[in-house]
Amino acid sequence: MITGRGRLASPRRQAALCEGGRLLQRLGVPATMSPVLTVLLVTFPFFALVLAGFVAARRRWLPLEAIPGLNTFVLYFALPAMLYRFGSTTPIAQLLDAAVFGVYLLCALVMVAFTLAMTLNRRIRWNDGALGALVAAFPNTGFMGVPLLAALMGPESVGTVIVLIVVDMVITSSLCIALSRLDQRDGGALAAAGKALRGVLANPMPWAIILGAAASAIELTLPAPIEKTVWLLADAASPVALFTIGAVLARSQMQADHPMPWSDYVPVALMKLLLHPLLVLLAGSVAIQLGVPLDPFALTVMVLVAALPSASNVSMLAERFGADNGRIARIILVSTALAFVSFSGAVALLKG
Repeated sequence: MITGRGRLASPRRQAALCEGGRLLQRLGVPATMSPVLTVLLVTFPFFALVLAGFVAARRRWLPLEAIPGLNTFVLYFALPAMLYRFGSTTPIAQLLDAAVFGVYLLCALVMVAFTLAMTLNRRIRWNDGALGALVAAFPNTGFMGVPLLAALMGPESVGTVIVLIVVDMVITSSLCIALSRLDQRDGGALAAAGKALRGVLANPMPWAIILGAAASAIELTLPAPIEKTVWLLADAASPVALFTIGAVLARSQMQADHPMPWSDYVPVALMKLLLHPLLVLLAGSVAIQLGVPLDPFALTVMVLVAALPSASNVSMLAERFGADNGRIARIILVSTALAFVSFSGAVALLKG
């Protein structure tokens, strides 16, 4: 399936996989195990940076008061620069792929509906249920997916990833925030949806995508000093974003103020890591069989994005809208911890 464009990833990723394979041979690892373990060697640095941030915050080497500053740098400077760079160097047709948009949106809506149906009860009402559904349907594409997929699949994957970011940030997030207000008396679902959309407009990441797409469409090249500045910021995005994820997860765990049964959060984390990518794979495969012009390589990227752990910024939304942030933080933490194995396994399976 990955060979829809003739290869799995960029030469850089192929070289990394080959080196990982040679290392495993020297260690005497059986050949039947090497594909998964080779991918683990490629993904290890990314998850190691998350672990480094977690340990730094947990041990107070990084003051908790510094985490908002890291978040601000990543959200308002480094990631927008990275998204602009990728958007401006990606063919505009890839950024306007209606098939990718439609299939992924359908899967996001199904994930939200299914998670709500499975979790709503007398204890988990609309506010907690809707934010739980968002964390099940919203992968950590911005902080983790962009750098990880670019490294694994090459820059040709980024156009698809950008489309998925738009779906998650604009539609899925706004829908779930609106649903979270159904049992509230603070203006209702429509007011909440409007508030969510205003939040999207205040987020620099969509604007970076729009500006990058516009630059691609008109083939605009920035003046050399400005381009160098943007590129330097973009290069800082991956390590700082991954380190920040770990620090945010540690802070959320340290601030959890009540015990919780594992049944309230582990099933949602498993749905994110297993059900979401399987749903995208099934829907995309059916769409291709029905004649939808969905590129197999793009479908592979979509499945891997869906296999990412839950987005860490949902925890901030839960806190903002008064949901049980302890539950949301636990879902994010469990999904991130398990994703090192599950995501690497997904890459290895799709490689075959």
